Amino acid sequence: MTVPEVIPIAHEPGYHTDTIGHWDGGQFLGSVVAAFPNGYTVTDDWPAHKRWHAVLHTFDASGHHLGSRVERTGTDENHRTAVETAKNLLTRWLDALPGHRYGDIAIRPFRHEVDDVLFGLVIETFEGTEHAELYPDTLGFYEPWDGSYDT
Repeated sequence: MTVPEVIPIAHEPGYHTDTIGHWDGGQFLGSVVAAFPNGYTVTDDWPAHKRWHAVLHTFDASGHHLGSRVERTGTDENHRTAVETAKNLLTRWLDALPGHRYGDIAIRPFRHEVDDVLFGLVIETFEGTEHAELYPDTLGFYEPWDGSYDT
């Protein structure tokens, strides 16, 4: 089965997809996520390179990417502060979306890069099977395309 043009993503409260849903302008996908810059090789000072981000992607009702807000909030050297700052920022962004409500979404692949980090839903092939991978969250979406994912 080929990858569909629009990828369903199931809302899962309290887990990776708990901040996705719809708003008056379409759909949204929010997250608090850590990522290393592209090409980073792990060293002893890895906490200084692991960056925390607040992320909010918006899409129209048909799943086309409208835009992304990404803000780095710190590194793993100060984990608790970086994560709490990102959570608070994402909450403010979500509260500013008119009529936002949580639920399942269906979006099209997209790419957005900030500070050498890929944020997006990208079609890839793994062991001969095409799938959609959400970056930098590393959530994989596969057949039967019901919105469930692998971590």
